[in-house]
Formats: sequence, C-alpha cells, structure tokens
Amino acid sequence: MGVNLENKLVVALSSRALFDFEAENQVFDEQGDDAYERLQLERADLPAKPGVAFPLVKKLLAFNDDGEHRVEVVILSRNDPVSGLRVFKSAKAAGINVQRGVFTRGAPPFRYLKPLGAHLFLSANDADVGGALDAQFPAARVFSQSVVDAVRHPNELRIAFDGDAVLFSDEAERVFQSGGLDAFQNHETAHAARPLPPGPFKPLLEALHRLQRAAGEKVAIKLRTALVTARSAPAHERAIRTLIEWGIGVDEAMFLGGLQKGPFLKEFEPDFFFDDQLTHCESAALAGPTGHVSAGVVNIRRA
Repeated sequence: MGVNLENKLVVALSSRALFDFEAENQVFDEQGDDAYERLQLERADLPAKPGVAFPLVKKLLAFNDDGEHRVEVVILSRNDPVSGLRVFKSAKAAGINVQRGVFTRGAPPFRYLKPLGAHLFLSANDADVGGALDAQFPAARVFSQSVVDAVRHPNELRIAFDGDAVLFSDEAERVFQSGGLDAFQNHETAHAARPLPPGPFKPLLEALHRLQRAAGEKVAIKLRTALVTARSAPAHERAIRTLIEWGIGVDEAMFLGGLQKGPFLKEFEPDFFFDDQLTHCESAALAGPTGHVSAGVVNIRRA
C-alpha cells in the first residue's frame, strides 16, 4: 500500500524559511546559480542556523512525539537538488524529522502543494507565495529579519493571526479602504450578526485545532492561538461572532484599534504571526517570527 498524507497536518516550506540561508542567497543574487550550488556543496556538512520558521516546525513536529504521525513537514524549494543535500543534513543535525522534499532548480514550486495536500506554505519568495494564495493554499512570505527564539515556552506552540484578509475575507477591509473608519464601523455594526466570509488562513486554523484535539493529552506540546487585529469596538463583535459560527475558538483576542501590534506580540511571544499588511509585519518581526500574507485589497499586486 502506498504512503499518503491524508488526515495529517502538512506544512510545506522553502529551505530559506526553515534555515538561515541569507548569506548563501546573497551569493546567488550576486554570482548566480552555479556559484550558489558550489557554495552549498562545500558547506554540505556545516549545519545551517535556524531560520524564521524553525520554532514553528520544531513544535509542530512535537505533536508526533508519542509515535503517532500527525504532522508532516516537506521542503518545497527553488533550490537545486545538490543544495538540497545541505538542507536534509541541517535538518538531521537540528533533530528535525524532515524526510520529504521537492527541489525545482528555479521553477515555481507551489504547484506541488496540491498533491501534498498542504495546509500551509512558507517561503522567502513573494511570487511563490502569491501563486500559492491564488491556488487557495494558506501561504506567507517569511520576514527574514524576524526575531527567532527556538527555546522559549518549549511545551506550547503559539500562533497569532490577523483578522481581515487573513482569517477572514477582506470584505470589511475594502469598506475601510474606500470609505474610511466611520464607514467601516457602521458597516460592521450593521452586519454584526452576519459571519464574515472565510479568509485564506481559516483552513490552517481549523487544521491546527483538529491537530490539538487528536493529540489531546498524549503529547506534552499544547496549542495556544491569538487573534491580533486592528479592529476595535464595535467592530469586534462581528469577528467574535464569526469564530463562534465557525465553531473555532482562540485563546486570546486583541482588538487594538490601530495600535502597533509589535509590543503586544512581544508579550504573547508567538512562534509565528500572520498579517496581510507590511507595516504590521515590520512591527511584529521585532517580537517573533512573522509572515506576510499578500492577500486582500491592500495587496493589489495580483489583481
């Protein structure tokens, strides 16, 4: 019988998302593919430092600690297969159980998300993230300058999400962009009882909660989630009612009314935070691993 990843939480990510290959990538930018491949081969036995997504991956794989295969992590990379040697060696040295990888030597890799059944794609390449989002997969571009601390709260996986254009659709954000804050508040008050349409990251939040329920008390790692949004009262009500309608809870909700998110995320200490606005990502990156979700009306790049 063939192996399949059904009923697993599948995370696909580029090598630059999992490991710090920024210096090597500079060689690629300045000298090209051949020089990059030679450098990675020369460094094949030199373990790479943790990248932005390393804490997230490490803790997700801890949901397999009782021997039950619940989470699968796959490298999905524009790297050449030779450079992939260092990726697998670095994963082994770090104690990260990564067994599968697809290396495309510069070709867009996101087309392989479908056969993987991926619930999340993380990459340092904005075009690949955009292609994944267009294909209806949760995806984010990692902020390589994010603060990374792989050892904090080791028995708790903390993930924070923005609301509009991330967990929810950008319906309300479009009202704000076209009519301003008063129009937005009036619109959300009038539609408070009508759930927001789902955004690109609703499937990931659902999959994470299925994972937590499946693992229960069998593993030490626990999931803690937060909604961190620029909404404030009275627009908070529609967000809360939407989550109730979906049957999905979050552990913390921060309705910040335009305040910078970074200081609040610094207290929450996320292993990853997802937001659709670059200014929020820049603030959040000072607190922990951050990914830009290039979806919605504020990211018109693909419309």
